[in-house]
Amino acid sequence: MVGIVRRPDPEPCYSCAAGEWDFCRNGRYTEHGIKELDGFMRERYRAEPEALVKVDPSLAMLGVLLEPTSVVAKAWEETERVGNRAVWEPRTAVVTGAGPIGLLAAMIGVQKGLDVHVIDQVSEGLKPELVQQLGATYHTGPVGKACPSPDIVIECTGVGALVFDAIDHVASGGVVCLTGVSGTGRSLQIDAGMVNRDMVLQNESVIGSVNANRWHYEAAAAALARADRRWLARLVTRSVAMEQFADALEREPDDVKVVVEIHK
Repeated sequence: MVGIVRRPDPEPCYSCAAGEWDFCRNGRYTEHGIKELDGFMRERYRAEPEALVKVDPSLAMLGVLLEPTSVVAKAWEETERVGNRAVWEPRTAVVTGAGPIGLLAAMIGVQKGLDVHVIDQVSEGLKPELVQQLGATYHTGPVGKACPSPDIVIECTGVGALVFDAIDHVASGGVVCLTGVSGTGRSLQIDAGMVNRDMVLQNESVIGSVNANRWHYEAAAAALARADRRWLARLVTRSVAMEQFADALEREPDDVKVVVEIHK
């Protein structure tokens, strides 16, 4: 079982009351380890049944991937919900970033039968291998060079230049879903009028997606259950004991997902 991170506010707004606490309207939600609630890194904790999600037992320790997968399960649901506002037959998807969020987003895209292209900075090593094993195509460089007119872009970096590059190159009627959080204090020169003109005349949509509710966790559990266990295992590039938790914060060249174990 895996615990759900975000919980509804004590006097639920209408979104939290409907189980959509990821769309909390008044900001009084809580989050384990993030906002007002302790995290799950402890030997024991108590939770209501509705706050726990079952994962396929064959995943074993790979169940640790459920929470990042839930984030992109929501991103895909939101993307499809917007795209299906009209007749829509997406064929190509670009995922920017080959960290755990990006790779899991690509995994779901491949499971949906899309032609998936992943963009990241490194030109060799584990990340290109993981993308290739997934059945997707790995690229470095801009979106337009990787896939000139994708139907879907799942943006997982928060890098401002990539965000606007995605918006600039998404296909007519396409959807750009932003999951990365941008840092502040950096400026870009953009032709705001051109961005607005293209989005209006080509029916493009840009949406933001954060966190997940219960059915996204359940969708994530189903996606992980369908995935190749050997591929998933390669995402967990290192595990460190609790006593050496600081080592997990030191980034190594081929790091994708680093796990801290209470008992190791």
